Amino acid sequence: MTEPALPVRIDEIPLGDPRIKEFVAFHWKHYHGDPHWVPQLDADLLGNRLLGMTGLLTPHHPYHSAAVATHFMAFRGQTPLGRISAVVNNRFNDYYESKFAFFGFFECVEDYAAAEALLDAARDWAKQQGAEVLRGPGEYSNATHERQACLIDGFDQDVYVEHTYNPPYYREFIERYGFQKAMDYHAHLIDLTRPVPERLTHVADAVRDRGHIETRALDMSRFDDDLRIVIDIYNRAWAQNWGFLPITEWEVDALVEALKPIIDPGLVRFAYYKGEPIAVLGAFPDPNYALRPRWKMYGDSDYARIARLFAIRRSIPRVRLIFFGIVPGFRRLGADALLYSEVHRYTQERGYTTCDVSLLLEVNELIIRAAEFMGGERYKTWRIWDLPL
Repeated sequence: MTEPALPVRIDEIPLGDPRIKEFVAFHWKHYHGDPHWVPQLDADLLGNRLLGMTGLLTPHHPYHSAAVATHFMAFRGQTPLGRISAVVNNRFNDYYESKFAFFGFFECVEDYAAAEALLDAARDWAKQQGAEVLRGPGEYSNATHERQACLIDGFDQDVYVEHTYNPPYYREFIERYGFQKAMDYHAHLIDLTRPVPERLTHVADAVRDRGHIETRALDMSRFDDDLRIVIDIYNRAWAQNWGFLPITEWEVDALVEALKPIIDPGLVRFAYYKGEPIAVLGAFPDPNYALRPRWKMYGDSDYARIARLFAIRRSIPRVRLIFFGIVPGFRRLGADALLYSEVHRYTQERGYTTCDVSLLLEVNELIIRAAEFMGGERYKTWRIWDLPL
């Protein structure tokens, strides 16, 4: 006679609980041997004094000055089955005059009972906080610039920096629970070894001939000033996007911390109209190319992965286009074509082969058309869901 399965047990792991290390470690076991999965550095989540990093999942991280967060893990006996976080981001709710809670860091074995128990825990906690909608998945929440969403197409593709990755069955579990689609994001892939599409070249040449737009590359000698320009353009250009939340200084610092060691100034270009910065295109060599796990005890520590990144940072063949924004009122001047043609020429000179353009809102037809105009082909889709409470 078959023994009945042990019931699923849910343990809450509040912020600051030492068991948060087990919460983080779960994904290493869950994805062991997967050729596509690339995790963040453990220090990004847990912190590391030697590396000078304050982990997102620690009480001292600035994220928690405007948010309330907790975490849950599912077990059968002593066997971990999955994890989930639940968050109320007060800054997001104040900005939208809303009452959202978010679930994130969702990982689960292929066992719906475990997924259901985890989602129950997040839902019940969200209700206790007075939330009216539970949205996710994300990292902690679903603001535009956060790592977020559930992959629903493109599981056989490499994972670029700041992309999420998960098994196909997550979508089935989330929708089976009762969540309804809120938004999809798309990614396009550009083969940089091909010439720039002829139509785009004509547009760029015409803009260049008119002479009303000037461009320049990122200047590392005035990096802080250029960074302020990026922030200003971002907060103006993305303001009408679904899920937008103005980026804060600490979020910029975190992004710079992650990307500054690998920045190639020629991949970041600004456009000016009558001396005013109106657009930025920011692509970066993809650190995930070096950070991919080796599945060896000595090869997957933060220190080993960072050492690999520094060893090959100047020979990474692929890039991710992270910032591509034009200030409203200047979007019909051809700045996008001009910036892209210049960066594309630079990538060919430097031997880059592939560019990922993401995460593109499905409703942002202008930017999707621009990605296709640049020669991009859609190759991935992610989804975010809502559950009314």
